[in-house]
Amino acid sequence: MRYKFFLHTSPVLLLIFICSVSCNRELEVKPVSVITNASFWKTESDVQGALNGMYFSLREMNKMTYQLGEGRSEVMTFGIAGTGGYDLFYQNTLNPNNLAATGNYSSGVEWKGYYTIINTANLLIKYVPGISFANAADQQRALAQAYAMRAYIYFVMVRTWGDLPLRLLPTEGYDPALVHLERSPVAAIFEQIKADIAEALQLFPDNSIPAGRYFWSRPSANALKAEVFLWTAKRLNGGTADYTAALNACTEVEDADATLLDNFADIFKYQNKGNREVLMAIRFQELEAAGFSYFRDMYMFAGLMPSNVSQYTRDLIGPTGTGHSVWSPSALVRDQFTTDDTRRDASFYEIYSEEGGTQVYFTAAVMKGTGIVTAGGVREYVSDIIIYRLADVILMKAEAKNGLSQDPAAEMNRIRQRAYKDQFPAHTFVSGSPAQNDAAILKERLLELVFEGKRWWDLVRYDKAFEIVPSLQARAADRYLLLFPISTNTLSLEPKVKQNPGYEQ
Repeated sequence: MRYKFFLHTSPVLLLIFICSVSCNRELEVKPVSVITNASFWKTESDVQGALNGMYFSLREMNKMTYQLGEGRSEVMTFGIAGTGGYDLFYQNTLNPNNLAATGNYSSGVEWKGYYTIINTANLLIKYVPGISFANAADQQRALAQAYAMRAYIYFVMVRTWGDLPLRLLPTEGYDPALVHLERSPVAAIFEQIKADIAEALQLFPDNSIPAGRYFWSRPSANALKAEVFLWTAKRLNGGTADYTAALNACTEVEDADATLLDNFADIFKYQNKGNREVLMAIRFQELEAAGFSYFRDMYMFAGLMPSNVSQYTRDLIGPTGTGHSVWSPSALVRDQFTTDDTRRDASFYEIYSEEGGTQVYFTAAVMKGTGIVTAGGVREYVSDIIIYRLADVILMKAEAKNGLSQDPAAEMNRIRQRAYKDQFPAHTFVSGSPAQNDAAILKERLLELVFEGKRWWDLVRYDKAFEIVPSLQARAADRYLLLFPISTNTLSLEPKVKQNPGYEQ
């Protein structure tokens, strides 16, 4: 029952699992499976099963995607239960040999899980056109989701490792010439990402967002397009053309069925998942989720709670909070929130002990993904993980407008009005120079999107990582650190792949 949503219709996922296990056994010539591509890709139900398997695999990668997108920034620091190996990220001490130990609750930082998702997308792209659908729009939507997913995963990977093996055909045989590829340059990867997004946008039959908002749709594909084109505008000299494409994509998202919620905290409540601010999320559900989201590592472990905390704190954290407390929000980030910003309490909660009438800081817990407390009194971290929401798009629109020398004040103030409510007049944004505006937008993205897996990539896009991240401030000459190393294990499986410069041993 725990996995019924994704697994009961996902035989293709079983096939991928069997292949991945058996192909790694050196003494076996071929995988053993009664399910083959020839027998599987027959019906519309087969396609739905493959799609579900693709999204299931995305959910399995949620923790690593956060580590890639935010872990190396200034956002997090050690927790009261230790570091869990996550200090390798925020201390920026990663190397090819220690990637497998990045977190007690992680399988390590390797790209093979992402290529599993890409392979499923490639299978869908290959076989869906040949399958009969009762409704042609459903066939188009299935293909569009595959293209959007492939674009998103390559976007995650290219920002992490740079040049990549570009796999556009499914791995269905054992020909080394097809399995082992050299890395394609970053420019070629982005060319493919943009082509996949364009294909997805053309295929989506309408601008609707599916119920639950955890499948790719035209609005979420446009959100992805905006972020991709902002990246290439800033990092690959895309200039005016790319800023314009990003701005147009954001404007189209605003025409969809999406709105800012009145109260910031409501976005993240378990009972309110799939709300109208969300464009694309990874779905978690009680009694269904495969494991837990990354938020568990950021929450308070009740067994470590001091006895002399306030009753309010004890009630808020809960009697049996099963957090791991292995990393927590840094003071550098916490102190950037003013007390009149409603996003502060909705993003983290500072825990103080009372010692001799004095409040002594103990730790802080992230509040964006606290999940649900079950009838048995157990907290399960099954909040959805939001990939894109409207506020993110509005701030990307501000960034695109600023890149085009347009005034981003309307977008900035739209975000701040919700954040500060009655205190907004004291925080009204007034446009300055392009550099001043960029700095303000980058900070607003921190305040709005912290703990949502965006910060490291934002810092790299704005070229501010060496200026802002404490562990990088004395290493400005080491530009290679903007990319991750490739793990020793990955190199052993990819004979044509060479290590990123700076990480050679």
